Amino acid sequence: MEYINQEILGQMVRSISQCPIEPNTNFTYEVIFSDEEGTLWWHAHSEWTRASVHGAIVVKPLEETGFPFLEPDGEEIIIFGSWYLIERLNEVVAEKIKEGHDTPRSDCYTINGQPGDFGWCSNDSTHRWQVEYNKTYLLRIINAVMNAELYFAIAEHTLTVVGMDGSYVKPIVTDFIMISTGQTMDILVTANQPLGRYYMAGRQFDTAIDAFQAYDKTNVTAILEYKGNYSDLVYPIFPTTLPAFEEILPAVNFTSRLKSLASIDHPTNVPNNITTIMYITVEMNNGTFINGGEEIKSGLVSILNNLSWVNPSTDVLLDYYRNMSGFYTADFPDYPPSMFDFIADDQPPDRTIATVKATSVKVLEYNEEVEVVSQGTNVLDGSEDHPMHLHGYSFYVVGSGFGNFDNETDPKGYNLIDPPKLTTVSLPKKGWVAIRFKASNPGPGSGYGTVIWIDISVGV
Repeated sequence: MEYINQEILGQMVRSISQCPIEPNTNFTYEVIFSDEEGTLWWHAHSEWTRASVHGAIVVKPLEETGFPFLEPDGEEIIIFGSWYLIERLNEVVAEKIKEGHDTPRSDCYTINGQPGDFGWCSNDSTHRWQVEYNKTYLLRIINAVMNAELYFAIAEHTLTVVGMDGSYVKPIVTDFIMISTGQTMDILVTANQPLGRYYMAGRQFDTAIDAFQAYDKTNVTAILEYKGNYSDLVYPIFPTTLPAFEEILPAVNFTSRLKSLASIDHPTNVPNNITTIMYITVEMNNGTFINGGEEIKSGLVSILNNLSWVNPSTDVLLDYYRNMSGFYTADFPDYPPSMFDFIADDQPPDRTIATVKATSVKVLEYNEEVEVVSQGTNVLDGSEDHPMHLHGYSFYVVGSGFGNFDNETDPKGYNLIDPPKLTTVSLPKKGWVAIRFKASNPGPGSGYGTVIWIDISVGV
């Protein structure tokens, strides 16, 4: 199987750093960690195989330093996944992408492989987590669903978020979380409620337009179950603090509280000598699809700065190191080709022209310090929250907001003291997000979003 850890194995990407691993063969990766501590994950990186091929990576702290909080009495891993009743899912997805159609929606979400008590096929196999009264546990949560943010809560229990994406954060006491696709969270939970059973529940946080109601509306559940003597007939309590599917304010309030721990043992190192600034528009737009050498129709494509990524016939890493030509171009633009009101509800017709398809990369110098501002757009009335991820790196989220990014006023509000250090960040609907990173991981294979691939040159 082919797999990639989003945080660590960022150089191992299909058609970027290597060709796909063929069926019935194997490939061994060596994982080299740097300063990560906490919960990470790995997943397949070929088409939609990651829907079912993924898992957790846990990085424990050094014995001499320990956790930056009281050591928990136990741990539990919770992995959110997507469940599809479609046979041969990869073939269906490939056909829809080829035709420019939207990709399938999951039939339900899962916790550790099970939809839970509200799933028609799984109420006898719901995941159960047994706890002892008055003990504190470290809950390691991974959002491995295909493309959805999730709300999560445990009935009657308080959550304390202490880590995200392999980095510690200042503790956040809350009664729910919002976790984006690809993110991980470390959460302390104290079992201090009356003996019984309590639902751990999740549901999609959806920000698409009101007219689009085709998202997965299942409530996925697991059960927190106290050890001890009490009636087996007691039905689990459902969390009343779990926000509704389309509630936006709870998500905004939660994510605004995220800050790095920024302690002596876990300092921040926010890049301040920025030499490259990129302003990247993120949108769904029209693209032309080719069949047998003839243009057949226009359909949906994901694009950045009006470019839609095309996989090369040979991986970019091989092209680069063998000095081959004709497989990619080093001309990914730092800015969109035209500036307009990206978030307007009524976009003019010329905003939906067919986009450019290309294998275009951005070349950076080794150890260069970079700022990337992603701008959400409302082209085709399609703005929604969307996860943005940089392969091979953690980055600092120095700012975010709603509306069009203002390069004069918005940077004045950047958090350069204790911004969260993440591997995946949510680009808000009709909004923007700014990240900073140091280009210290050389070679191609670092991807941001869906179509940009960044090549870090070391002079070879």
